Amino acid sequence: MNATALATRLLTERPRPRGIAGWRHAHWLAVGTVCLGAFLGQLDASVIALVFPALGRHFGAGFAAVEWVALAYLLVLVALLAPIGWLSDLVGRKTMYIGGFAVFGLSSLGAGFAGGLWVLVGLRAVQAVGAAMMQANSVALVARGVPGHAMRRALGIQASAQGLGLALGPILGGMLVEHASWRWVFWVNVPIAVFGILAGWYLLPRTRTTGAPAAVPGPREGRTGTHRTAAHRTGTHGTGTHRTAPREVARFDLPGLLLLTGATTTLLLALSTASGLPLPGWAVAALLLASAVLALALVRQERRAARPILAPGLVNTPGVRSGLVVALIGYLLLFCPLVLGPVLLTGAGVSTAHAGLVVTLLPAAFAFAATVGGGWLPRGWSDVTRCRFGALLTAVGLLLFAVLPASDAVAFPLLVAGYGLGLLLPANNALVMRAIPAQCSAVGGGMVNMARSLGTALGMALSVLGVHLAGAASGGRTVLLALAAVAAAAALLTRPVRTRRTGP
Repeated sequence: MNATALATRLLTERPRPRGIAGWRHAHWLAVGTVCLGAFLGQLDASVIALVFPALGRHFGAGFAAVEWVALAYLLVLVALLAPIGWLSDLVGRKTMYIGGFAVFGLSSLGAGFAGGLWVLVGLRAVQAVGAAMMQANSVALVARGVPGHAMRRALGIQASAQGLGLALGPILGGMLVEHASWRWVFWVNVPIAVFGILAGWYLLPRTRTTGAPAAVPGPREGRTGTHRTAAHRTGTHGTGTHRTAPREVARFDLPGLLLLTGATTTLLLALSTASGLPLPGWAVAALLLASAVLALALVRQERRAARPILAPGLVNTPGVRSGLVVALIGYLLLFCPLVLGPVLLTGAGVSTAHAGLVVTLLPAAFAFAATVGGGWLPRGWSDVTRCRFGALLTAVGLLLFAVLPASDAVAFPLLVAGYGLGLLLPANNALVMRAIPAQCSAVGGGMVNMARSLGTALGMALSVLGVHLAGAASGGRTVLLALAAVAAAAALLTRPVRTRRTGP
């Protein structure tokens, strides 16, 4: 079998067994498969903070170096979501999704055996490739496999799976580090990934029927967006139009992607160097300067790119820019306490397993509020009111966390902060998407995902910087006080938007 035939065979998606495909509830099996990937991705995102102290002890490294186990993952994820979403239109979303489980599982297995810190960081970057392959396709797979009347419920179930993974991460991480080894934090992903591969193979519907490139729409279809697929409708493709011509390779904004990756990487390296990463002192200024130059070059590139990944025109739409800032702030506020909580609690003598149990109250309350907890609010409240109330509630929770002793007493503030974030972020994302023209929803969704990932990365980096500059106890509390002020500022940033259903 020659290479072309082998590639065609590998890229040809197999149909589901007849018994499954013909069952009238088969679409819920596809939703369950997508939920498995959503659960795994969020579990891995929240579990890692509990491993930092153990990794530092094992490898004899400082906090600033250890945090790159998380930052490398986040940076690669930010960089690859857009291009993998585009590539999935060519090779098939089912194929790419199943491949994501394979890459994630194999890299998790290798990460558990890593003999050096930077080997582990590299394997975490590979893990992020697998995570991007899953995340870039999850919503489109739900949209393709679920009838229209069940779409909202299916996406709600997927959000619940993400919340469950986010909530279980700290508990699982604390228990594994306390009673087994930090290596099991990565090995636990392997059986889930194997199950995901099998489930995807048998339960996901085909998104392509051959291994050949997808049909090329005509010029009129490309310009007007009449050639639409689930990817277009659900906002998973780069621009909102499904165009798979070979010339799309040239039109993809690769320079913008490289500049975005460079600007964020140099900024996070600067923060890590200031946090104790063993680089010369002048490196902080040089990295910050490089980040600023790359950011300016990115702005210039996006203004002239035919298919920009950041779409300056949309960013300047009233309500979108402030909404993206609030999205970044929201995830910064979510992940900072996940990093600081274990540091403060274990520093006060609390066991790692117990610290994980306490910290998990934050993502658990977040997941509850994001799915069903918003129903407790008055029905007449607008999304703007929900955003402002959620931001102020988060500020109160973080303020209490900063002033109370590091013990079980912080459980209540974590619940308050998590519930506030669970109100803030869904309502804010709804405002952003409402302000964006319908045919640009894919780009808007991609920008929200980027803001989320960058907020997570900055949350981890700033937490480590605060602990390094002022010590674990006082530095952690100083950061929490600053976060409370940032949460209050997010309430002021929220603005009403005008719904835009069509473009100019």
